[in-house]
Amino acid sequence: MDVFKPVYTEQNDCQDCYKCIRECKLKAIKVVNNSAQILHDDCIYCGTCTLICPVNAKKVRSDVNKVKGLLKRNQKVIVSLAPSFVTEFPNLSDVQIAASLKSLGFAHVSETALGAQEVSKKVSEFIGKQDKGIYISSACPSVVEMICKHYPKYKNYITPFLSPLLTHSKYLKNRYGDDTHVVFIGPCIAKKAESDQFPELLDAALTFSDLRKWFEEENIDPYLFSEDEKEEVFVPGKAGRGVLYPIDGGMIMGVKNNTTATDAVYMTFSGITNIQSVLVDLDKYKKSNVMFLELLACDGGCVNGPGTSKSYSTAIKRLEVINKLGKEQAYQLETDFSIERTFDSILPIERREHAESNIKEALTMVGKYSDKDEINCGGCGYNSCREFAGALLEDRSEPNMCVSYMRKIAHDKSSALLRKIPSGVVIVNEQLKIIEANLSFSRMMGAEIEQLYETVPGLVDADLHKIAPFYKLFSSALSTGVDNLEKDIRFGNKMFHITLFSIHKNKIVGAILRDMSQPFIQREEVISRAKSVNQKNLETVQKIAYLLGENASETEEMLNSIVEFYSLSQD
Repeated sequence: MDVFKPVYTEQNDCQDCYKCIRECKLKAIKVVNNSAQILHDDCIYCGTCTLICPVNAKKVRSDVNKVKGLLKRNQKVIVSLAPSFVTEFPNLSDVQIAASLKSLGFAHVSETALGAQEVSKKVSEFIGKQDKGIYISSACPSVVEMICKHYPKYKNYITPFLSPLLTHSKYLKNRYGDDTHVVFIGPCIAKKAESDQFPELLDAALTFSDLRKWFEEENIDPYLFSEDEKEEVFVPGKAGRGVLYPIDGGMIMGVKNNTTATDAVYMTFSGITNIQSVLVDLDKYKKSNVMFLELLACDGGCVNGPGTSKSYSTAIKRLEVINKLGKEQAYQLETDFSIERTFDSILPIERREHAESNIKEALTMVGKYSDKDEINCGGCGYNSCREFAGALLEDRSEPNMCVSYMRKIAHDKSSALLRKIPSGVVIVNEQLKIIEANLSFSRMMGAEIEQLYETVPGLVDADLHKIAPFYKLFSSALSTGVDNLEKDIRFGNKMFHITLFSIHKNKIVGAILRDMSQPFIQREEVISRAKSVNQKNLETVQKIAYLLGENASETEEMLNSIVEFYSLSQD
């Protein structure tokens, strides 16, 4: 089920605003029955949709209960803590964060940055052996998913190593035993997908938002813990340059520190849009030197991940991470296992090519018959009408997502109703300029206005002052905001019954005019007014009967009391 995925939609909450489609750069969302659902085969779990959904219909799966279950079974559970915790909990010491996590039941706390250091070392050695080519970091799981699914021709560019988290998890399993359980805590939603793909290495992944809620449930304030270092803090030791991974260029700093290669070009880019621009024609790179790309899905790096709850300056976050790098000797992992991996398990999405005739057929479904109808407004969430048409053909979207199409349908319906109504209908704005009028109204106003209607359909922007001498009724309705005002007025040798109603109070007012001289109108009006008089008469008779009945009852009570009094006197 969808709810078991790292990101899912609460369908009852979705308001079909299409903002998630608009913001999803990879369009990994489809609409079914007016509800936007995640296309998990396409999704890279960057978490953008969870951040921008205006009604919080996009949810992040919480693994807190799963972790609580591990702890209740007295399992040996170790936290792999992301180095960006310093931006989520500013001014919280290593001692305090470790103590607060242990208070939840975790056996030990270790820094994910240790795994980052090992990856940096392996990547550095790998690049040093290359003569030329492009190489992309495997550190960000969202980027790995993005390339493998959406840009599969670049899959072989990814350096063939586990991510820092999976490397760290593998190390902890090897050092502390296979019965050890590893739980990641950090800013990343995509790490939940990693735990699903590699359950033998990573048992669960919590976001910082998950952790904060858990602290609140347990009434734990990490800032209240003592800063005195009496026990172990991070096992097996404190990390070094690996703590820089959450910021742009952080990995490169570690790789370059370990490499001996001097002719490699290192670049870093963050944000899905920027990465997409980097990947355009990347395969045309023919230079003789090596180019290494550090790509991070979140703008500004992991410090701005979707699982964070602290939103403030990226510059300050970056500085806090840099200041985390201590001067003391960093712990270096000693590993005798391989961290190499392939990415064949992540399948590319199927790209469907649509014939031009099919695209045009889909466009006609939403009332677009020529190029000028393709306004590319983006209201549906797609970048163009043709992209939307492709989504229609793939059952990713629905015709009612097209705003211009639905507006046209609504306008056509209202226009058809106006044309068919025998009564005159006119709608005006606060300047008494006509917004819409039907043919019946123009005929009621005379032959000259009827001719004008043929030239200007709907009499749009015509001045009511010059058309209807009873315009003051409209002015009054606009100024007072009174709704459902009815009045009989004489116009030439005709009698009109006019009903005014407010559409937008003090801004727009509409009116329905009925020509009382028309036979069917006269008949309807006579019947209506006769019914009204009859109803009023009936109400009057009922009131009289009630009063007479009440009076008779009082008289009967009085006479009975007199009879009873005299009967008692005679006895």
